[in-house]
Amino acid sequence: MNVHSQIDPMNQSKEIPLADQRTAEILESARAAFSEKGFDGASMQDLARKAGMSVGNFYRYFPSKAAIVSALIAQNMVEMEQDFAAILEEDDPLAAFRSKIAARIEEARCRAEGQLWAEITAASLRKPEICEVACKMEDEIIGHLVRVFAHITQCGTDEAYSLWSTHARLIVMLVKSCAMQRPNLPELANLETLVLRTIDRTLEDISLLAVKG
Repeated sequence: MNVHSQIDPMNQSKEIPLADQRTAEILESARAAFSEKGFDGASMQDLARKAGMSVGNFYRYFPSKAAIVSALIAQNMVEMEQDFAAILEEDDPLAAFRSKIAARIEEARCRAEGQLWAEITAASLRKPEICEVACKMEDEIIGHLVRVFAHITQCGTDEAYSLWSTHARLIVMLVKSCAMQRPNLPELANLETLVLRTIDRTLEDISLLAVKG
């Protein structure tokens, strides 16, 4: 749960429920624990200790690592849904999309989140419950991308999915792979530039159809 999503935009002084604040704090501490010890290396006891809680109390919030991953994904999806909604409001949604992709790649590097998502991706290959939530997130992102492409090309969602779902999946794969690189990789800046150039070329197909339409 994203604690910021609880703020009423019509009443900025509205207080965030303490339970939601605590959940957000636990998730941030879990991110730190996973970064320090790895997804498999961090036990539930480690996660509880990092959050400053007893193990029993921690289990009241999150009974498993899969539940933690699901909550982390929910946080990310709230942010992404807001991003996609904003893109659809832009006069040039394709340019706004390109800008947001570049910002997302830079943000992932600055926040050093790549290692965490690499760990989660690796865990999803071994643990069906982790795979289920990770695949659901990826499918939701692809759905959002297809809706953006449908908006750009002025075609129906079903047609856009038939035409562009592979393009969307490629973009997700490129961004995720780039984010998972070591932050101190010497050629990382060049790699990010190449990834963005590849995404631009992938989007050219959509731009051409939009012009023809």
